[in-house]
Amino acid sequence: MTEIASTSSGRSHQSSPPAPIMNLADDHLFTVLLLLPVDSILSFSSTCKRFRNLACSDSLWESLWRREWGPSSAESVKSSTSSRDGLSSSPPWMVLFKRVCKLDSVSCHRISNLDDDDEEETKLLPLPRASHSLNFVTDYLVLFGGGREGGRHLDDTWTAYVGESNQKKLKWKKADSVTPGGRFGHTCVVIGESLVLFGGINDRGERLNDTWIGRVGCHGKQLCWKLLSVAVGGAAAPKPPPRGAHAASCISEKTMVVQGGIGLSGVRLGDTWILELSEDLNSGTWHEVVSSALLPPRSGHTLTYIRENQVVLFGGRGLGYDVLNDVWLLDTQEQCERWIQIFYDFQDLEESASLPRVGHSATLILGGRILIYGGEDTFRHKKDDFWALDVKTIPSTGLQVDGGAVCLNGSKAWKRLDGVSYRPKGRSFHRACADSSGRYVYVFGGMVDGLNLAVPSSLRFENELFMVELILGL
Repeated sequence: MTEIASTSSGRSHQSSPPAPIMNLADDHLFTVLLLLPVDSILSFSSTCKRFRNLACSDSLWESLWRREWGPSSAESVKSSTSSRDGLSSSPPWMVLFKRVCKLDSVSCHRISNLDDDDEEETKLLPLPRASHSLNFVTDYLVLFGGGREGGRHLDDTWTAYVGESNQKKLKWKKADSVTPGGRFGHTCVVIGESLVLFGGINDRGERLNDTWIGRVGCHGKQLCWKLLSVAVGGAAAPKPPPRGAHAASCISEKTMVVQGGIGLSGVRLGDTWILELSEDLNSGTWHEVVSSALLPPRSGHTLTYIRENQVVLFGGRGLGYDVLNDVWLLDTQEQCERWIQIFYDFQDLEESASLPRVGHSATLILGGRILIYGGEDTFRHKKDDFWALDVKTIPSTGLQVDGGAVCLNGSKAWKRLDGVSYRPKGRSFHRACADSSGRYVYVFGGMVDGLNLAVPSSLRFENELFMVELILGL
């Protein structure tokens, strides 16, 4: 017994051999960490001093930033900090990463024209409008069409260059272009360095279903539009019925999805179509999505790209003019196209009652969130609130679908953001787009409440341009 006890005691004092990971060089560990989820990296940093120093290093978190949100947003942060007094005074990348993940407020800035002091130049501004299109492509804002007072359409195209040092001062230029024809309620989606425009309504009330490809040229002075060919083998291919007030989004590198809208005779539609473009964007083919889950007909809703082969649909006006707040995911992975409804449990979020809306904007921003702004409710009251929907709460794969639906925690997914500084008027049927960094969102036009408050239906069209900046403490 004594010998056994002695032996056991002796073994208890023997040191265990170091774990194999301790023998890895720091550069190898760095490579391994870049493959891990952020939560795993934070757990790894608590194991020992050496790992903590590595896992909290500025170079690692800058690389994680680039991995999660792309190089453009990283360069935008560097540019923001180095432009002040010519010195770089950015907080550590780990701190910035956490601020993005905990985003709770945005700041709005009125965008002034570069030539506001020149009365003649000030006149050269886009007319007030709503239900137009606004996109960010090749460092330019591109504005096309829309509707104005009296149900008249517009057919003009405007561009404004957005440089790294002048996000708050832009100059609109009216572009020379052979336009697709005046319209409002159309959609325009960025595919690579091109624009893909579809459908809309003209001032004769005609619904359209043509598709156009646009490219910015001559430093924003020209926008070249061409009608997309959708003929295959000499026979006309199927394509979506004419419509306006629909929603559209890219869903992969050369693919666009169109959903819903108002069709012929004012009927709201619930169909979904996918356009597959050729490599040179000279032609394309349409096919209709057939899903077991039936999407209710609607108009004035939004579709937002969240990741490859997945887009999120939110809100709109349904049958009977009810304003909706439902969320749907279109998943086209693994050669299976299906709509999945996402239900949210809002027991801990009292303000969720204000979510239903139509004519809002929904933009993917830095940090993997959809920024939802404005719109109107069932009584056409204009909204001025900002909401963020965290798309990371929507699994990219392995969704356990029960009857075409899945239930998630609404309190973790939705957050109402505080707006600081300048507060724009509540509006609907405006348009918004983010720059390449996802940190700045530009909003133009829309309908706001009119000056005659005694008339509930009094509306006014806007031509205000403002920028929404995510507050990162820079």
